Amino acid sequence: MENCIFCKIIKGDIPSKKVYEDEEMMIIHDVAPKAKLHYLCLPKTHFALLKEMDDTKAAIVARCLQKVSKLEKDLGLEDGYRVIINQGENGGQTVHHLHIHLLGGEPLGDF
Repeated sequence: MENCIFCKIIKGDIPSKKVYEDEEMMIIHDVAPKAKLHYLCLPKTHFALLKEMDDTKAAIVARCLQKVSKLEKDLGLEDGYRVIINQGENGGQTVHHLHIHLLGGEPLGDF
């Protein structure tokens, strides 16, 4: 955790373009966007994979998703967006701190 870039961002050791923060989560702009709007929702509790969730961590992730839905308009995502959680190497996970990608601001097309 001490080498986790997202933990460092959450602690304020690494600057980020923050758009929202509360006691459980932070939403920042992705530094390498894959869409016109690309945010990362970072739970402040460190864990890497969905399979590591206990009831407490699952509740945090649920609250993150609920908060995102309440912030759609503020984030410019009211016309629709994609939610992605990469898991493991084959899933494209490059930072091993669970995070939720939010992509939108333009038509994203099919997978």
